[in-house]
Amino acid sequence: MTSSTVENGEATVPLDADRPRALLEIRGAIPARYYWGAGLGFIGLFLLGWVLLTELGLVSPIFLPPPAAVLQELVRQVQEGILWQDVSASVYRITVGWLISTAVALPIGILMGNFRLFEGLFEPFIDLVRYMPAVAFIPLTILWAGVGDTQKFIILFIGTFFQEVLMIMDNVKTVRYELIQVSYTFGLNRREVLFHVVLPAAMPGIWDTFRITLGWAWTYLVVAELVAANVGLGYRIMRAQRFLETETIILGILVIGVLGLMTDYSFKLTYRWLFPWVVRESQGE
Repeated sequence: MTSSTVENGEATVPLDADRPRALLEIRGAIPARYYWGAGLGFIGLFLLGWVLLTELGLVSPIFLPPPAAVLQELVRQVQEGILWQDVSASVYRITVGWLISTAVALPIGILMGNFRLFEGLFEPFIDLVRYMPAVAFIPLTILWAGVGDTQKFIILFIGTFFQEVLMIMDNVKTVRYELIQVSYTFGLNRREVLFHVVLPAAMPGIWDTFRITLGWAWTYLVVAELVAANVGLGYRIMRAQRFLETETIILGILVIGVLGLMTDYSFKLTYRWLFPWVVRESQGE
């Protein structure tokens, strides 16, 4: 049995000549071509199934239009400037709503993760509200903030804040208490331990929380634009529903998915740049 060395995008790892077995090794590194090939191949199979279902007439175009119809709708919206208008409005709402949520969740989550008093103060209320569906707050938010973008920011805040703050709290709690004790022995005060030891140690996990909660914000976009909106991807989807324009619905869903994927990979790439030691540790280097 021979072995060879391949590049997996981050580190050089040995692969056994028995390739199928090596590819299924628990947490084992694999070459980048297999990693990306698997993902692209699955997307290709999905598209092939879509084409077959529609071209063979197995599904009515009212329920599932062919890819060509969705592509034509994309071209139309691009040419008429509709897509850019919707994307810019939705990205603005997502960005502001998520930033407000994060700006509030970060300090509260850090306090809850480090001080039992603040955990006892906030957690019962947060646990109560986080099970309430964001869509149920739409009538109240309209009464409170009208029908402008502020109302949509509130819905996005409700949809992301309560989970985000608990995840940040758990990120902070992963920092070993022994590290805090050692910091005190070196003469650091409470503030220095919090900002120079605990927070940097928890930041890789917190950054992952940012990535995940921004993804949640994208899922709440349609809810945020459900009522009294005249522009946006969510609005376009809900409007198309009334007229059975399924190609517009699918296009809107795909655009939201692509935009969400772009933000997700932006956070992943930034993570590798900000915390390279964590990446190396996860790969056993």
